Amino acid sequence: MNIFIVGLTGPTGAGKSTVSALLREKGFTVIDADEKARLVVSPGSKVLKDLVKHFGEDIILQDGTLNRRLLASRAFSSKESTLLLNKITHPAITLAIEEDLKTAEAAGKKTVIIDAAVLIQTPLAELCDIIAVVTAPEEVRLQRIMKRDSISEEEAEKRMRIQPDRAEFIAGADYVLDTCPEGETALQVTLFANFILDELEKKSAKTDEEDNK
Repeated sequence: MNIFIVGLTGPTGAGKSTVSALLREKGFTVIDADEKARLVVSPGSKVLKDLVKHFGEDIILQDGTLNRRLLASRAFSSKESTLLLNKITHPAITLAIEEDLKTAEAAGKKTVIIDAAVLIQTPLAELCDIIAVVTAPEEVRLQRIMKRDSISEEEAEKRMRIQPDRAEFIAGADYVLDTCPEGETALQVTLFANFILDELEKKSAKTDEEDNK
């Protein structure tokens, strides 16, 4: 693709959504994997039927939509359940993201950011020119998750445990943003935005050089 693709990922509660929103404010095009996840489980979809088959008919509300909270409580109860959830949903999510990338390229976009909690060691990572990881201390993440999802400390810790640890995320990163202290997040994002533009310029120069050979 003739487009510079940035993968943005990180563990739950790290502040990835905040970073993503700030990048949007700076004019970057962002594809949100969570939004795609909601689309692929629309009433009557194959993905939703597969989720019902493995996680129970009661995850469907009376209006035919997915009870995301109930699914989350079951899918994030163990690593095995989370892997099953990803196996069912990620192929459709990836296809939806690829379609958006084609649309962005056709519209002449130079850079697109893929905001995805599950990115490293997936087919999506192979599409990315660079991968950035958003991090925060575990105790900060724990409090954020409890507040964001209105769940107990035990449930929040369970969700944290089933994800890769910080070292595994960072091992696959080209850039790392730390959202703690929160007051410095905007500065971190500005520095990251400059990094993206520098990397885009390098890629463009390399492409021009190869075309002139």
